[in-house]
Amino acid sequence: MTSTPQKIRSGAAFPFDNSYVGLPERFFAPQTPTPVAEPRLIKLNEPLAAELGLDVETLRRDGAAIFSGNLVPEGAEPLAMAYAGHQFGGFSPQLGDGRAILLGEVVDRSGKRFDIQLKGAGPTPFSRRGDGRAAIGPVLREYIISEAMFALGIPATRALAAVTTGEPVYREEVLPGAVFTRVAASHIRVGTFQYFAARGDTDGVRALADYVVDRHYPELKAAEEPHLALFSAIAERQAALIARWLHVGFIHGVMNTDNMTVSGETIDFGPCAFMDVYNPATVFSSIDQHGRYAYANQPAIGQWNLARLGETLLPLIGPEPDGAVDKANAIIRAYGERFQAEWLAGMRRKIGLAGKEDGDLELVQALLSLMQAQGADFTVTFRRLSDLAGNDGAEPAFARSFREPEACTPWLTRWRERLSRDPQTAAQRAGAMRRANPAFIPRNHRVEQAIEAAVEHGDFSLFETLLTVLSKPYEDQPEFAAYMEPPKPEERVLQTFCGT
Repeated sequence: MTSTPQKIRSGAAFPFDNSYVGLPERFFAPQTPTPVAEPRLIKLNEPLAAELGLDVETLRRDGAAIFSGNLVPEGAEPLAMAYAGHQFGGFSPQLGDGRAILLGEVVDRSGKRFDIQLKGAGPTPFSRRGDGRAAIGPVLREYIISEAMFALGIPATRALAAVTTGEPVYREEVLPGAVFTRVAASHIRVGTFQYFAARGDTDGVRALADYVVDRHYPELKAAEEPHLALFSAIAERQAALIARWLHVGFIHGVMNTDNMTVSGETIDFGPCAFMDVYNPATVFSSIDQHGRYAYANQPAIGQWNLARLGETLLPLIGPEPDGAVDKANAIIRAYGERFQAEWLAGMRRKIGLAGKEDGDLELVQALLSLMQAQGADFTVTFRRLSDLAGNDGAEPAFARSFREPEACTPWLTRWRERLSRDPQTAAQRAGAMRRANPAFIPRNHRVEQAIEAAVEHGDFSLFETLLTVLSKPYEDQPEFAAYMEPPKPEERVLQTFCGT
């Protein structure tokens, strides 16, 4: 095995344009990937590579070596980022990239800047006695979920590639090793700000905030109070993001402050899952013993995390502490209002409402309560309601979503009465609802089946099929109708696990 990564001398594969490395050295640690024995390319996301302006031909030829860390492209400036974070409410002043290495940044064809990061590429100064590696299961899970989120229209990091390493990793059992290549608008987190604030490094917080404004919110440069405006903009993006999670039944699983980006993207798909039967208390993560990050708790946790970000920004918001706190608290309160507005707007779309009436919230809540009481599947129920909006003959199928089919009749009567006052035609409504209610989500049992086939048999066909299905979540895809179905009782996945 090569002990030191080789360099690609051609600059064509990755047109790097790195900016984070220009920040002060305390922001990161330079770190080259650790080479592996026998890398093999599992999947290259060629459409994404093309959008990023990468040389697809080179990646087809050398992708296994590049995405394992055995070859470092010319122009890359590999580094591990420093950050802190609250993990399940407890603060860790130093976390950092323990198994991730940022190769560099590229500017895509539309002029947007993206990080390209290897996850599982070996130890870093932040590994905390870990091996810095990843097993194939978590790599495939992150690939599947991140691309599914993209297809659903939810801001998220993307999957560029996955490779096997030809080396084992040791967890509760010996597993095949793999490396995941992640693309993000950036990997800056709430915890990145906390890292400097915990050290009393106000200059570091200021440098980071100014960098974030330049990179993600350039329109705020001219604001009268740019750092306050930055906090407000981040809060608005988080409110919209978490509302969209709830619209599709997504449960992140580890909403620690080091897992909340300031760009407004979903990041880190470890013990995440999509809900089957609707229950707001649903938890999948094996490490979330008390339900801190349950489905219905996510909006409040988002607000809690933003409060931690606000604490780090207080010295930048104003020189007078009480005044700065008041301004930050106003933004934190506004987050709650913004989230509720975003959530209700999305739920109106899900039940086919274009207009607004005072009773809409109660109508939505009545349906959700009925679904919970009747053990209805979240995704199937809303998709069948979309069918019913354009065809009264679809009512029996909708009713079958409930344990007692007749239980939905009173709600349907109220719903139809409300629709009679809505401005859309039936065809317009049905089309809009189908664009708001996916037919396909990454069902937990399907994800686990794909992972098991790969781990146990080296079979990636289920992984490929799942990616195909999930790339068109709002289309019917009759040939894949089985992928719409909830799990049978014996197929249910009740726990998901962190990739570390």
